[in-house]
Amino acid sequence: MKLRSVRSAKVHGRRVLVRAELNVADRAGRTADDVRIRAAVPTLRLLLARGARVIIVTHRGRPQGRVVQRLSTKPLARPLSRLLGVPVKTVNDCVGPIVERAVMRLANGQALLLENVRFHPGEERNDRRFSRQLAKLADLFVLEAFGTAHRAHAAVVGVGQWVPSFAGLRFIEEVRILSRVLHQPRRPLVFVIGGAKISSKLNLIERLLGRADGLLLGGALANTILQAQGLNIGQSLSEPKMVRAVRRLQLTKRQLHVPVDLVVRQANGRRAVRAVGDVGRRESILDIGPDTVTLFTTVLRRARTIIWNGPMGRYEEPPFDRGTRAVARAVARSRAYTVVGGGETVDAVRSQGLARAIDFISTGGGAMVEFLEGRRLPGVELVRELDDDQAND
Repeated sequence: MKLRSVRSAKVHGRRVLVRAELNVADRAGRTADDVRIRAAVPTLRLLLARGARVIIVTHRGRPQGRVVQRLSTKPLARPLSRLLGVPVKTVNDCVGPIVERAVMRLANGQALLLENVRFHPGEERNDRRFSRQLAKLADLFVLEAFGTAHRAHAAVVGVGQWVPSFAGLRFIEEVRILSRVLHQPRRPLVFVIGGAKISSKLNLIERLLGRADGLLLGGALANTILQAQGLNIGQSLSEPKMVRAVRRLQLTKRQLHVPVDLVVRQANGRRAVRAVGDVGRRESILDIGPDTVTLFTTVLRRARTIIWNGPMGRYEEPPFDRGTRAVARAVARSRAYTVVGGGETVDAVRSQGLARAIDFISTGGGAMVEFLEGRRLPGVELVRELDDDQAND
């Protein structure tokens, strides 16, 4: 798949709107994690060095079309300025006369960070008028937000209907690496899939059963599989409406591995380990057990390509983070080419100082899942270079 690269764009003296993926947490006025900020830096540096007037647009959180001050993008200007080596200016909105004047005052090689684009309801609706307002700010558009490439939003695809669009450097790298590990992996190829809802990953699991040499499933999505097998899961989170669909999976395939033991919270709040099938009526499954960690580690040790998306339990609540942390260590210590994506998954790696041992950390969570499913992502299609046959369709 060939994408229109920002490297081929003529940007000197031109206004370039960059949709970055800067959706990071903010604690006490400081950004808690700069992985996504750093991912956008090479593209931003390239544009600034080539004399572009750079306008950065991004979102934070889910304000649902309302102004929520704690989700302002302004705190991101400081780490961006530090990483880029130039001051990054800010403005109180992302469209309108005030923003347009701020853009006009930009000189070549200067950067402006717009306010949270999701403060406007037109963003997630991909409203044509709102897209046009954003497009008025720019001569060119660069999509550098793989994490939102699966969203048909105004600042992802809407702007591209009005101005020429290009893919950022990191965006291209995301597509290239995910394509390679899916279609040309070193084998054995092992996927680790976790998270809460099997409904959001069932299509991926079905596809991987025919591709992977190992498929390790954990988190609450595994509870629904246990339920489909007729096992008691107590008061654990699951999706009962998905049981029938799960039963259509080839659950006996040798490469599919589900938990063999579990960590539960008892009615009195204490942690306990239970064999699969021995979960009490008033207990809740919140993590994979030690025997499952051993099983998963054994499979991962033999792998030559590992792709991991989704925690193994209620990672945000110690001591139920132990399974996820153990899998993170196993992935980092393996001899495989490793790809990790999803907020909590990446945090499990970084919080243990293991990030340097991972070959590629994706900025995508849901976008990574949908890409691996084989879906056409709106953002990818926007910047895709069509061959002659496709152009004539």
